[in-house]
Amino acid sequence: MDKIEKFISQLLEALGGSASRTEILTSTVFVALGVSTLLAGYIYLIYRVSTRTGFYSKSFNKTLALMSLVTTGIVLSMQTSVFVSLGMVGALSIVRFRNVVKEPLDLFFLFWSISVGIICGTGLYKIALLLSLVVTVALMLLDLVQTPRAPYLLIINAANISVAIALDVVLKRYTKRYRIKSRTVSSRGVNLIIELHTKQENALVGDCSALEGVTSVSLMAHDGELRA
Repeated sequence: MDKIEKFISQLLEALGGSASRTEILTSTVFVALGVSTLLAGYIYLIYRVSTRTGFYSKSFNKTLALMSLVTTGIVLSMQTSVFVSLGMVGALSIVRFRNVVKEPLDLFFLFWSISVGIICGTGLYKIALLLSLVVTVALMLLDLVQTPRAPYLLIINAANISVAIALDVVLKRYTKRYRIKSRTVSSRGVNLIIELHTKQENALVGDCSALEGVTSVSLMAHDGELRA
């Protein structure tokens, strides 16, 4: 029995010595947090510049910057002790993020911020700097890529369905092809929703509204994205 207790005590001492006595120099901590702070400010600036004003969230941007610092501190702490590492894993496993990411690009910035924190925490500062520069260049190049022009939705309310014949002539004048997305007929008249591409929006709306029997004309542009 004494041998078992002695063995357990020696095992605990060995684990304690190897897990809790690993120290990190104060200068290393300051350098890691300093580089992480600079890169966090850089991410903050890039997010503010690259995000459209209508969907910019200052609180989310501040979260991005602080996330890098917190992640760096966690990684530095995990290097000091196996016990701290296990404790961090257990603590982080119960965290639940319930905020919905409104923009897909926000998820990328969040992952970028966490990655910078992890890399700085491990002391690989050159990789963190190079990663940030490459990501910035990639964002700028992707913004230069032209996206296909979104189609228009032409919404027409008319007194009767016979207006479709005259409408077909007008549509062929201003667009090469079109597609009827919806056709609703009731006792009050007919409602048509037509998808098309055109470069003469004003002329198209004017000619459609001049047709006999047409009560209202609406032309809508939609980029295909749904936002809350």
